Amino acid sequence: MSDSFDPQKDLVAVIMAGGSGTRFWPLSLPSKPKQFLTLFGDRTMLQLTVDRLSGLAPPERTLVLTNGRHAGLVRRQLPQIPAANVIGEPVARDTAAAVALATVLCEARFGDPVMAVLTADHLIQPVELFQQTLLSAARAASESGALYTFGITPAYPATGYGYLEAGEPLATGDGIDHFRLAKFREKPDQETAQEFVASGRHSWNSGMFAWRTSAISAAIRTFLPGHAERLEPLKASDGSSAWVTDLLAAFEPLEKISIDFGVMEKADDVRMVRAAFQWSDVGGWLALEQFHQPDADGNRGTGRIRALDAGTNAVFCEDPEEMVALVGVSDLVVVRSGKRTLVTSRTATEQVKKLVERMQNEGELE
Repeated sequence: MSDSFDPQKDLVAVIMAGGSGTRFWPLSLPSKPKQFLTLFGDRTMLQLTVDRLSGLAPPERTLVLTNGRHAGLVRRQLPQIPAANVIGEPVARDTAAAVALATVLCEARFGDPVMAVLTADHLIQPVELFQQTLLSAARAASESGALYTFGITPAYPATGYGYLEAGEPLATGDGIDHFRLAKFREKPDQETAQEFVASGRHSWNSGMFAWRTSAISAAIRTFLPGHAERLEPLKASDGSSAWVTDLLAAFEPLEKISIDFGVMEKADDVRMVRAAFQWSDVGGWLALEQFHQPDADGNRGTGRIRALDAGTNAVFCEDPEEMVALVGVSDLVVVRSGKRTLVTSRTATEQVKKLVERMQNEGELE
């Protein structure tokens, strides 16, 4: 593979930071979703995402797309990113709209770079292997014009993720496995997930991508012509006083559809890198357990946990000095944040999202 690709000059990082993070209530709120929380150490999920790009895409070639109400928060957490590179979406229209808008801005500002489209709320380790994989995909996308997606080697037969089925292997010479993508697979049931993992051909769909701006622009014009028609005129408004008004007028009528459904599943030349780095979408409170050591009874989490005849509970406190006492209970998840407390069984954590939606409809959330 050619070494002519220079990420400092040829790469633009596009970070999608528009998620609502409802599964992390009560720590996550509409005013401060998961990507803005310090769940690991003293850096937020968004900051960790940008940290992983160190030495690759410089701040001036990094775009962050987020909910309009969070643009100021993004700028405060990422002061090194130029303010104009933080794009506040006026309404939520799913990932196809975010990618299409980022494509228009990349064309206007940078010409035809390779875009690395990343998510702001995933945990990835080690950074060195992530960067090696990203560069391999970016170089191949630059040379081939293919649309690249990142597949994660499954750690277990997950039913909460979509899968990518690998087709013909492709030679790269850099130690990273590349494939033509045979098929996108929807979230499976348990039996199907086990078959996927056993086959060795299937990877988790990470929701990360790499492609030339011209390649994704052509695909959007072909498969989502309405997106292209409405958003491409925004090139003339970029940086002007008309930007906010024009963006709302263009964005609001767009169909809500993901980039997978809208483009990737229909495009001809779609390829996959199989990523060997550790990856988690940190989908809920139980996903944090693996990062905390259990006590003798299997209780784990943050805060000052005191337990008597209590086991396999997960406790998370925003204030590390806060004490939570557990007596005679097991398999609970307890979360403390400000004046809000969540208590649920381990088996019901997926219901938190429904509770938050109800509270939001009733005006009980910030």
